[in-house]
Amino acid sequence: MDLKLAIKIEMLRCFDAVALQGSLQDAAEALGRSPSAVSMMLKQFEDQIGTPLFETARKSRLTPLGEMIHQEARRGLLDFERTVTSICRLARAEEGIVRLAATPSAAGAILPGVIRSFVRAHPKVRIDLRDMDSASVRRAMEQEQADIGIATLPDIPGLERRHLLSDEFGVVCPADHDLTQCHHPLVWADLDGHPFIVNGLCDLIQQPEFGSILGNSLLSVPNTASLFGLIRAGIGITILPRLVLLPSQTGLAFLPLADCSTRRDLFVIAKPRRLLSPAVRSFLDMLRPEIQNS
Repeated sequence: MDLKLAIKIEMLRCFDAVALQGSLQDAAEALGRSPSAVSMMLKQFEDQIGTPLFETARKSRLTPLGEMIHQEARRGLLDFERTVTSICRLARAEEGIVRLAATPSAAGAILPGVIRSFVRAHPKVRIDLRDMDSASVRRAMEQEQADIGIATLPDIPGLERRHLLSDEFGVVCPADHDLTQCHHPLVWADLDGHPFIVNGLCDLIQQPEFGSILGNSLLSVPNTASLFGLIRAGIGITILPRLVLLPSQTGLAFLPLADCSTRRDLFVIAKPRRLLSPAVRSFLDMLRPEIQNS
């Protein structure tokens, strides 16, 4: 039999206890076992090694080889205890990682409160949040680069999808723009004559009246940060879901658009619950009220 397979962790524990306590009786009390059980386990260990590890039957003094083996046994036991502790913490969601992929609006408007609560409850769990467009969120989830995705997404085989929220589209323009002086919800005709900046979410709007606005646009900007900078500079206006315009985005206005019936739907996607780590399950549990209130 392979010696490595024959040596058991209990043998190392008994040997370590006897070496530290200096007697079978004291080691048995420390381990909560009978002296005969400790003596039998120690004998099995010495039989596997092929030589005595103590100089006398009283077990008060290690042999030179016993000293070296005890040092290795202590290191092994400490490593084992650390491994067991880590496993238990992972199982209780006290450690681990939660990888999030979300659209910028979800990352900025929905996740801060959830992450704040999660960090308080699980201070040692690492969170990796990446904001990206919906197509990139889908790729991250399909390639298993994220545990939870929040975006505008279809059903994806192997993943569970839950509706998170639905928000309306409206015109985003500088806060001092002429359109802000309108005292009625805007209609498509109100956008005539105003330079329009196309963004990645415009593809969701399929109304014919919007098609002519897209056709006349000379500027397309997929990045939200760059888009807002151009709007603030008076380069043009755009159409976005309400949630995209966070309170921190100063100098901009969101104006409801009565003629636009399209709404942007955000979904939470993840693997089936049984396949998720405890930490990811706990994060989804904290996100669930947001889903239920949508």
